[in-house]
Amino acid sequence: MRRLLVTGGAGFIGSNFVRYWISCYPDDRVVNLDALTYAGNLENLREIETAPGYRFVHGDITDRDCVDRLFAEEAIDTVVNFAAESHVDRSILGPEAFIKTNIQGTFVLLEAARAAWQGEAQDRRFLHVSTDEVYGSLAPEAAAFTEQHRYAPNSPYSASKAASDHLVRAYHKTYGMPVLTTNCSNNYGPYQFPEKLIPLVILNALEGKPVPVYGDGMNIRDWLYVDDHCSGIDAVLADGRPGSVYNIGGNNEWHNIDIITLICERLDNLQPGQGSYQDLITYVKDRPGHDRRYAMDARRMQTELGWTPQHDFPEGLEETLKWYLDNLEWCDRVRTGEYRKYYATQYGEEAL
Repeated sequence: MRRLLVTGGAGFIGSNFVRYWISCYPDDRVVNLDALTYAGNLENLREIETAPGYRFVHGDITDRDCVDRLFAEEAIDTVVNFAAESHVDRSILGPEAFIKTNIQGTFVLLEAARAAWQGEAQDRRFLHVSTDEVYGSLAPEAAAFTEQHRYAPNSPYSASKAASDHLVRAYHKTYGMPVLTTNCSNNYGPYQFPEKLIPLVILNALEGKPVPVYGDGMNIRDWLYVDDHCSGIDAVLADGRPGSVYNIGGNNEWHNIDIITLICERLDNLQPGQGSYQDLITYVKDRPGHDRRYAMDARRMQTELGWTPQHDFPEGLEETLKWYLDNLEWCDRVRTGEYRKYYATQYGEEAL
């Protein structure tokens, strides 16, 4: 039986991972530590909140006393660190929170794990979830990012993640910590906070609002279905080499405008409006430092660990569209903040 500390497990990717893990490994202990900032939502975990091996803790990864206590109480042997401020636009408007959570928080987790595992690190795992954005921007004809690509972050968000990646690597080199780092491409799927591209387009279109496109819409991203990301992390935890980095990508490069157009086309079929949703597409001023292209070379995942993504983009997008159409009330609660009432009801108003 493994005893996992999953940080940020009430967010989009984290909550999908917690549900995935409990489904695949029901005998394991899963402790979910989340600060429940704006993107953390316990409604995402309602179906497993009474699972025998599951525990939720409302806390911050920068709180060393809290983290130390959990390591001691739960005899944690595996850390999966999703906790992060992750939205580029927010990092441009207010970078301080990104420095605190992404750098200081990772440092606190590493120090707590080092203290708890001193002399017993061989069977332990500390998996740090990072992003393709640490590598910077690719030219259209350039080869995809490999794990050896130099770091060149271009936003406060990606710079903070790059710094945390370097800390993780240093703790392996200096202290022999059993760390693993995964760099993932853009995730999509159920329970994603509506500020991100795909749910934003879906909801704006359904409500007849302008569907914004930054710049010329020709920025390219590699898209990874969130369940594939979860299975990739599972593979790295099982067989990854401590100290190694693994790129987890979806092999799905798309221009932003093509994704937006495809979403509008599919919505025209799934939930027709008065006119085509494509008429709502509106070009807006590009954001500062907008990276032109990301692309992930995930061959190490395949050759070393036997992992490949199982969803192509049209299939995964169709599943995602249907989920949002079936869960519009969840979307409303997220955007208005009403979802926080669920936590207050479950755990008490004073805990918020």
